Amino acid sequence: MNASKQVAKHFREVFFGGNWTTVNLKDTLADVTWQQALTQVYTLNTIATLTCHMTYYVSAVSKVLQGEPLNASDKLSFNHPPIESEDDWQQLLKNIWHEAEKFSLLIENLPEDKLWEDFDNGNYGIYYRNLNGIIEHTHYHLGQIVILKKILVANA
Repeated sequence: MNASKQVAKHFREVFFGGNWTTVNLKDTLADVTWQQALTQVYTLNTIATLTCHMTYYVSAVSKVLQGEPLNASDKLSFNHPPIESEDDWQQLLKNIWHEAEKFSLLIENLPEDKLWEDFDNGNYGIYYRNLNGIIEHTHYHLGQIVILKKILVANA
């Protein structure tokens, strides 16, 4: 398996399952209600905020993989659309799963040599570093979501 396909596989696993940690975003969020997703625990970000924050960067880098310039701002990365019902939450998740699968395919089809080229004119290292960084970032926030979910269930 070439490196692009391996990176795509690793990305898919953190979103959809099959990684050696046995934890993934889709299964973790499967039974989270919209009210839980929006519930503030202490002063931490909500599950909805963290979920949208992770996928903000997936969307931004997807555009780069499609030939567009990087257009992302850390200030905007914690914003999310209004969630006022279970339908809103489920539609948001559906969009996230679609975006994640699209991103996986873009990585999978990336010529392997491209992984070692500068990303965004070298401002952020090489493509491999950025793609792997998104995977690491997702694992990091996924761990936070798992803990938030446990707190919410324990306090219900």
